[in-house]
Amino acid sequence: MTAAPVLDSEHFTEVHDRYFADIHRYVAGRLGAQVAEDVAAETFLVAFDRRKTFDASRGDLRAWLFGIATNLVSRHRRKEARHYRALSRLDPREAAEGHESRVVASVTVARLGTALARLSAGERDVLLLVALGDLGYAEVAEALGISPGTVGSRLTRARKKLAPALAQEAFDE
Repeated sequence: MTAAPVLDSEHFTEVHDRYFADIHRYVAGRLGAQVAEDVAAETFLVAFDRRKTFDASRGDLRAWLFGIATNLVSRHRRKEARHYRALSRLDPREAAEGHESRVVASVTVARLGTALARLSAGERDVLLLVALGDLGYAEVAEALGISPGTVGSRLTRARKKLAPALAQEAFDE
């Protein structure tokens, strides 16, 4: 793996280019594609403004960026909850007119949307940093400023809460 780019103003474009797609994908999964571009861009604006406070000895650059993104997502928490409630209200009968895969996808999204809306903010942050951000426990802990043990317990609780929705999906297939 290549070393993380230097976090100074001269090399910040390299940081942006390297991590923007990951941050965008994570935010889009949390808030929807319409807001993702703005929030991902704001993440890098905040990171650029705070670049002198980044301390590589305290953690990874990628985790730091995901922490900033998660904080910005928390500002949009109401939008995120509305997004998941909207997903949970998808009518699979409307999608049934289309291709079979659209039916399966709409049912899955509706169930997962309902289940995600029922998670606490902390559980949702941890689960989605792992699932959408592809971060490991240590990176999630760094991003959120919590212990790896807390990451594990929140992830376990989130998975238990999601299990019924996922089990129903497997039963339907």
